[in-house]
Amino acid sequence: MKRIVITTALAAILTVSAAPAFAAGIFVNQVGFGNQAGGQQIGAGNTIGIGQNGVWNDAIVQQFGNGNTGAVGQQGFNNDADVLQLGNGNAAGVGQFGNNHNAVLTQDGNGNVAAGVQVGNNCNANVNQAGSGNVTAFVQACP
Repeated sequence: MKRIVITTALAAILTVSAAPAFAAGIFVNQVGFGNQAGGQQIGAGNTIGIGQNGVWNDAIVQQFGNGNTGAVGQQGFNNDADVLQLGNGNAAGVGQFGNNHNAVLTQDGNGNVAAGVQVGNNCNANVNQAGSGNVTAFVQACP
């Protein structure tokens, strides 16, 4: 439960403290080994924060537009997170924590919010938001 609260708070902070207009930020912190992180930003005011911590985790965040925020997280091993943001003012966060999770968040439009978490092992999430003003939150506790 403590991790869920921390991840939710982190996602909220990243969303609220997004970089000022015309600035872009990419923050990556990998502690374990075999982790891979990638990203792409085309536009202004986009922010990517990744994390990771365990081993063999993969994260990719791609942003095409302005004022988008993408946060990942992860902790265990063999987790995969992909975030694709097309448009302006979108916010996406993932979470994860356990092992063998897979999360894909796609936002095609403006002002969309997609959250996450996942916790145990072997969870899969695929969120696809098309249009504007969509809000999605998911929490799973797969065994």
